[in-house]
Amino acid sequence: MTETYLEPSEIEKLEEAAQYLRDRLLIRLLFHLGCRVSEALGITVGDIDFSRGTVTIQHLKARIKLSCPKCGARLGKSHSFCPICGATVKEAVAREQEHRRMRTLPLDDDTLNMLRDYIRRGGPVRQGANTLLFGISRHRAWQIIKECGESAGLPKLVNPETGKVHYVSPHKLRDAFAVNAVKLDDSGDGLRLLQEHLGHVSFNTTAKYRKVAGEELKDWYDKLWKKEVKADGS
Repeated sequence: MTETYLEPSEIEKLEEAAQYLRDRLLIRLLFHLGCRVSEALGITVGDIDFSRGTVTIQHLKARIKLSCPKCGARLGKSHSFCPICGATVKEAVAREQEHRRMRTLPLDDDTLNMLRDYIRRGGPVRQGANTLLFGISRHRAWQIIKECGESAGLPKLVNPETGKVHYVSPHKLRDAFAVNAVKLDDSGDGLRLLQEHLGHVSFNTTAKYRKVAGEELKDWYDKLWKKEVKADGS
């Protein structure tokens, strides 16, 4: 049996299957914040504002850009000649550019209480000048979610765009947050707030969750063939 996305009740089972508070908290944050796994793993104790009930998320994305070694013009991977100076491009210069974005997200009371308990028990890990909440690798985070999913007996999930079937993963918790939010409010304002919360640059990326969550197409199609009931009941 396969599903498209996880229901909140299934994520409760996922959380209950976690043996350690750290793993329960990881699952909780991925779902309740709808953040990327890289963002969750980057959260420090200092990013949490308990008085305001918020957490600051930092998203760092590296992009490689190719440029002409002679004039510095932007190049594509297929370019043999520079479109500006005409020089033959044998070895384009690769420049890595970092795009850093930050957003502050609200947290519910139960999650804040779990965070307080986790910090009080000494869960966070010191790394250099920062104290990370988790201090684990991305690979380990994926392992934790997959193992908890198997322990909870959750089904594999099918990607509605590709048809491929995958194990429960951190990104599926982000998807579940987004779908749950759209089911609650699919208005223009609701989708705009969701886009801001998820940190999507393009609205189209956010809008895909409306397609997954909605029943509009089925309802529209059913109405095409639904027989109208006349006043006399016929």
